[in-house]
Amino acid sequence: MHINISKSETGNNRSSSGQLVSYLEKENRLLQEQSPKLEPEYWFNHQRKNVQPYEVRYDIDHNTDRLSRDEAKFFLVNISPSENELLFLKEEFGENGAKQQLKEYANQVMDEYARNFKKDRVNGNKDILYYGKLENHRYYTHKDEEVKNGLAKRGDPKPGEQMHVQVIVSRKDITDSIRLSPLNNSRGKNAAHSLKVGQFDRVAFKQAAERTFDQTFDYDRELKETFKYANTLKHGDYEQRLELKEEERKEQEQKLQEKLELERQLKQQQEQNRRQGQGLRIGGGWGMR
Repeated sequence: MHINISKSETGNNRSSSGQLVSYLEKENRLLQEQSPKLEPEYWFNHQRKNVQPYEVRYDIDHNTDRLSRDEAKFFLVNISPSENELLFLKEEFGENGAKQQLKEYANQVMDEYARNFKKDRVNGNKDILYYGKLENHRYYTHKDEEVKNGLAKRGDPKPGEQMHVQVIVSRKDITDSIRLSPLNNSRGKNAAHSLKVGQFDRVAFKQAAERTFDQTFDYDRELKETFKYANTLKHGDYEQRLELKEEERKEQEQKLQEKLELERQLKQQQEQNRRQGQGLRIGGGWGMR
């Protein structure tokens, strides 16, 4: 599960959200060009599933009380399941079911997002202003090597499982009175100061989102799929990476043992079925002749 928090895919979150909202409507525009009668992909949150883009822009842009011109007005949370996770959801719930489950999961992620601030009066997604948009594809840009090498065109959809959710979340809480910044790493000089100025632990947030996915869908996550694995390889020291490799070795050994045991049980069952079949032939049809 890849979760990233940024200012905006359009590069500006200090003015209107209109440019970003329009950008995230690109799939709907393509859909309307190809099949005007098909229903668009609506925006959603924990309360509604059919929010219109103009509502998103209006609500986000009017929830900015006492924010200066140079302050961030909103942030973008990118929720991108891995190909394994998406295939798992589609196998469990089907194509349309997977979409609905991913939207519900996004609401749970935003619940964790709100709680991560550890602020009074911000205890869950009901206390923040946000809107999510499911996208079925990702598209090549001029930065991709495939485009640079002439193997793909800018704007072409990328292959593979690419379904993900983009969430626009207001800088201010739902009451437009509390400032919330997920890009603030401040812990303050002490606990009381941290509660006053606010804090957001992005590592804890990503771990909570991953744990929520696994618990919600009963997903058996391998070590290599975990945020802990990727984060340790990138930021861990030598000892931490050694511990991780040892943990990986033990996991592989355990899986091998489980595989061998499963094969043993299967052979045992096949042998039992074979003997039962022989018994039926001896005591059944052949004995009546």
